[in-house]
Amino acid sequence: MSYGERPYWDMSNQDVINAIEQDYRLPPPMDCPSALHQLMLDCWQKDRNNRPKFSQIVANLDKMIRNPSCLKAMTPQSSSVHLPLLDRSTPDFSSFGSVDDWLDAIKMGQYKENFSSEGFTSFDVVSQMAMEDILRVGVTLAGHQKKILNSIQSMRAQMNQITSVEV
Repeated sequence: MSYGERPYWDMSNQDVINAIEQDYRLPPPMDCPSALHQLMLDCWQKDRNNRPKFSQIVANLDKMIRNPSCLKAMTPQSSSVHLPLLDRSTPDFSSFGSVDDWLDAIKMGQYKENFSSEGFTSFDVVSQMAMEDILRVGVTLAGHQKKILNSIQSMRAQMNQITSVEV
């Protein structure tokens, strides 16, 4: 290789590698049920020990087939936000008494006042938040934005499942 040449992998693939290292994952396919997308995300866990075993994947798919109502909740589509790997420890939002409790549970309690002052005080309102709203409440760190957005998307999926069961 002569001076000035760079190996083909130097820059062209670096962005791909960086995106994967930062937990970038493709957004869900169009009309993909959120339960199925979650299973895909689980299979893409960086740490192989956190990935479901084949028997667990089969059991999960079997449950989905036997309970088609769980497939009605769709993953929200967004052209501006790509879903990073969802945190498997995302708690069930219905177990919290308040938005403050939820923020504490996802270790984002430092934003309680911000959420409150901007009127994001109920799960119905919080579940409708978009990236613009997260920025508006003062969440400027990318990692915090991702964590909050992922939890909101999980909350939205849980709310959709509850709604579909009630109907």
